[in-house]
Amino acid sequence: MMRRLFSPLVLFLLLVFLIGPFIIIVAASLSGGETLAFPPQGLSLRWVAKVFTIDSFRASFAMSMLLAIGGTLFALILGIPAAYALSRYKLPGGETVRTMVSLPIIVPGIIVGLAILRYLVVPFSFDITLALFFAHTALVLPYAVRVVSASLNNLRSDMEEAAVLLGSSRLGAFFRVVLPNIRSGVLAAFILGFVTSFNQVPVSLFLAKPGVQTLPIDMLGYMETTYDPSVAALSALLAFLSIGIVFLAERFLGFSRYV
Repeated sequence: MMRRLFSPLVLFLLLVFLIGPFIIIVAASLSGGETLAFPPQGLSLRWVAKVFTIDSFRASFAMSMLLAIGGTLFALILGIPAAYALSRYKLPGGETVRTMVSLPIIVPGIIVGLAILRYLVVPFSFDITLALFFAHTALVLPYAVRVVSASLNNLRSDMEEAAVLLGSSRLGAFFRVVLPNIRSGVLAAFILGFVTSFNQVPVSLFLAKPGVQTLPIDMLGYMETTYDPSVAALSALLAFLSIGIVFLAERFLGFSRYV
């Protein structure tokens, strides 16, 4: 009897641990009071509406979208050929290359941000927006390589060879045969990279400056001066956005096969 109750109890506690903070944030965002509090002081949607009226949130949201979309696309442009080479050819030092590509997710983001600031931005007066773009590209590149590699490993190589034997060039076979057959993996890599870049904090914390901030950094700065539930409302909206993107990706792409 105890054994049958133990597993459901552990599962319930795990769900509370994982979902509990999200429920608290959503409840706090619906508070009718003037300060961030849980349990909420009444129910109201005014803080959700206020999120869309704050100029800094709109500007930083646009910057985060630009970095997430642009950085992920550039990472895919670099990562797809790299994944193809690592998957299709036995390259000297291939495992070393895989390890080096994975370094941005192995090394703590604070170290990456500090290194870019110290050795790129400060000595060369490098533009902050470009520094953020390259940093976000480097951070999502490992996901692009790994996810696309997984998709390529599941694709039969003889399909490409058949296209070459029928007269197609190697590049033509890649674009006509390989790329269409791994499009789900490429889309999954884009979604994973987008979510990772959009929610990224440590690197952006070192590189942001007034007027050039990502949304998470702007939210941190906002909470230093204002303690109303609007940050909770924005957090809840972003959480619902991320959940919706991942749900749709799993529904239509089988996202869990690649991550």
